[in-house]
Amino acid sequence: MKLRILSIGTKMPKWVDTGFAEYHKRIQPMLTTEMVDLPASKRAKNPSEANLASYREQEGQSLLTAHPSGAKLWVLDVKGKIISTETLADKLSNAMLEGDDISLVIGGADGVSPDVINRADFVWSLSKLTLPHPLVRVVLMEQLYRAMSINHNHPYHRGN
Repeated sequence: MKLRILSIGTKMPKWVDTGFAEYHKRIQPMLTTEMVDLPASKRAKNPSEANLASYREQEGQSLLTAHPSGAKLWVLDVKGKIISTETLADKLSNAMLEGDDISLVIGGADGVSPDVINRADFVWSLSKLTLPHPLVRVVLMEQLYRAMSINHNHPYHRGN
């Protein structure tokens, strides 16, 4: 199984790159993970709602183009399902047993296009909180590592 993270946005602060890299390095023996950064659409200073929809659509097409055929599509979205780390571990374990590759989408600043949401096999919310886009990368990678630690009986996860 291979997990490919498709993310809108290419220039992250150093702390994001450092945090992401640490968990990325840790997870590799358990789960081959690749990060694919895709450029955000060029934004107007005061975009209209139509502009925002156009940005989402452009970025959505970019995400769908980068999504390999045959891979499952998981999308992070504020309106998605909130799950526990243990449930994430189960979902990853099931995907591995099925031999499924996964593309996991982190949308742009204005969200994810309806086309991407409609194609998704799973729509997931990390939290009911609004999280800044760069922080999502680090939280996501840490949770993936924690879930894989559960699946491999690694002491990193010390559940209740």
